[in-house]
Amino acid sequence: VLRFYAMWDDTNSMFGENRPYIIHYYLADDTVEVREVHKPNDGRDPFPVLIKRQRLPKTFVDKKKTFPSCVLEISDQEVLEWYTAKDFAVGKPTTLLGRTFFIYDCDEFTRNFYRDKFGITDFQPVEIKKKPPEEIPQVIPPYNGYGFLEDSLQNCYSLFPKPPRKDVIKMLENDHKVLRYQVALESPNPVDTKRRFILSYFLSNDMISIYEPPVRNSGIIGGKYLAKTRVAKPGSATENAVYYGPSDLTIGSTIEVFGHRFIITDADEYVLNYMESNAESFPAATLQSMRDHFHPRQVVEETAKSDVPAPGTSKQEMDELIARVQEELKLHNYLNYSNIREALLRCDKDESGFLNKAKFLSVCDSLNVPTSAALVNKLIDLCSCGDDKINYRDFLRAFPS
Repeated sequence: VLRFYAMWDDTNSMFGENRPYIIHYYLADDTVEVREVHKPNDGRDPFPVLIKRQRLPKTFVDKKKTFPSCVLEISDQEVLEWYTAKDFAVGKPTTLLGRTFFIYDCDEFTRNFYRDKFGITDFQPVEIKKKPPEEIPQVIPPYNGYGFLEDSLQNCYSLFPKPPRKDVIKMLENDHKVLRYQVALESPNPVDTKRRFILSYFLSNDMISIYEPPVRNSGIIGGKYLAKTRVAKPGSATENAVYYGPSDLTIGSTIEVFGHRFIITDADEYVLNYMESNAESFPAATLQSMRDHFHPRQVVEETAKSDVPAPGTSKQEMDELIARVQEELKLHNYLNYSNIREALLRCDKDESGFLNKAKFLSVCDSLNVPTSAALVNKLIDLCSCGDDKINYRDFLRAFPS
């Protein structure tokens, strides 16, 4: 019996493999048998024979298509040539019943037989190299918005997903530390332009929540607008998402939250204090913009603490000027002091005590306040803080309730 070691490469078909086989050629009756090679724990049934012992046709006689070959045994009349020992050689492929086997080695008896019978001396075994498995790139599906992105990604990495690891040190160091901002909704709808929201950034887990304070008679039910979640920046990939951080939240900047754009208009003083205490973690431009935003408010507080109405103005001088303005305003008995006070307080949405100078003058003109009068104009100059801000509370001292 001639024994050959062969491989059948069926990797081109679905679920195909490159598996080893043993081909037996029986010299007694020129029959061929193909047996499978089983390994322990290979997960296959112990079915030893792939092709049972039989004579295998190599070349068929030309026959008609109507010949019922599927039900009749093959005889010498249909076969032009059968497989013989000379058709098997080490290093060459052999096709048996439609399956191509590559013979890479044989046993010692087979070598001696071919050396004595055919004079073949080249029996160098062929090293079989396994094809590396084709690397299929892992395609991460787009985020559908349900749950947290990190939790959803674990289902793509493992059959039994594990919860993502949390930075416990960061959670302990920044527990109960929240940066709060006032944001406005950027929308073409004129009703949405007046809506104001409170954006909270939690430093312990980098999550963001948005709350809309209820406003009476606005027609909009306030409350929770966005629950605590991490918000990725627009355009960031799912497998490597980039999230918004404290350095991205500056006055006047725009953030996009799940398709909705918000403009940051104000912030808590704690935001400035936190940035100044951790200045190395923020860009210089971000810190400076926050300082510029809070500077007028700090001037008002310092002025109130020192009981000085405005820089460069004494309290006595201010009181004398207010008394003179009140005497002059008695001539304008048509003025409604309560309406003036309510209009200015309504414009100061953040209750800072400051108003934009242009806005202040427009409100005064709409209520017929004689701003062109010399004393009133001087009072406005003394209440001014810078070129574009005015301390309207000192100005309202001239309009007692």
